[in-house]
Amino acid sequence: MLIENRDYIDDLEYINSLEGIEKLDGSTVFITGATGMIGSVLADALMYRNEKHGSGITVLALARNARRAKARFEKYSEDPSFKFIEGDINNPLEFHEKFDYMFHCASNTHPRDYAADPIGTVLTGVVGTKNALDYANLCGAKRSVFLSSVEIYGENRGDTDKFSESYLGYIDCNTLRAGYPEGKRAGEALCQAYIEKYGMDIVIPRICRVYGPSMLKTDSKALAQFIKKAAAYEDIVLKSEGTQLFSYCYAADVVYGLLFLLLKGEKGQSYNIADERSDIRLKDLAAILAENAGKKVVFELPDEQERKGYSKATKALLDSAKINAMGFKARFDIKSGLERTLKILREEGV
Repeated sequence: MLIENRDYIDDLEYINSLEGIEKLDGSTVFITGATGMIGSVLADALMYRNEKHGSGITVLALARNARRAKARFEKYSEDPSFKFIEGDINNPLEFHEKFDYMFHCASNTHPRDYAADPIGTVLTGVVGTKNALDYANLCGAKRSVFLSSVEIYGENRGDTDKFSESYLGYIDCNTLRAGYPEGKRAGEALCQAYIEKYGMDIVIPRICRVYGPSMLKTDSKALAQFIKKAAAYEDIVLKSEGTQLFSYCYAADVVYGLLFLLLKGEKGQSYNIADERSDIRLKDLAAILAENAGKKVVFELPDEQERKGYSKATKALLDSAKINAMGFKARFDIKSGLERTLKILREEGV
């Protein structure tokens, strides 16, 4: 079980080393998309804090798939401080639980989802975010964190090396693939509207491409497929020339960053979460994993559904100077993060 793995426990201890995290003790934290790669680590980190520090945090975990949640959070099934709520964020939230803080993590984040569920992808960014913010406002939440994405910057127009928070990229909105970045852009706009109209306290992290041992087995992103192949000691399948240059970050570092911004971010501000040591071309990333597995990189054309969901961006690097100036620094670079991910997955029999 992942939450009993020694290295993963070390990740949870690292997250809980965040200065000021004791401010969450005794509070109730609502997590949407709780079974996802980021939401599940966040839930584990808070529950670990309860176990080791008696912090009295109540975790409300919302997700659509009860079967997946039961398997992922089995350890907490008898713990009254963990409450699973089965539901779709695209429907109005009708449970009767109040909370102090919200992390809105729910999203369709995989290329196959973009193609197979294009309407749901857009609606999660807009309607789902509205439902989450409505409930947070009703609860009088102290602060909400809306997880945005590097995707909101679109394609690099060739006028910058890295995307700062003020950059305005290019997105062709008249495409199927545009549903995800446009949904995130609309979600950010909704946050600003709720801040203005209701005086809500919301902070907006924009997250780079994320990886880690908590990734879902169904994850269809290129890196997730690479990692699954490497963990099984198989050849890495690259479905492009691999020249795409992106920013990446290990999941535990991202969760540390989310809590960091919950505690220290400025109301209404957006912050890039990334690590410059993890800026790498896709083919070089594949090569690291292939070397670890003792295998090679092979090239293969994507199927039609995969192709529809792929990003056309060739360079998407995040400038993390803003959050770094506040004291945030990722723990893992790309090589150590990938090695740790593979070690944990192999120990877990993945």
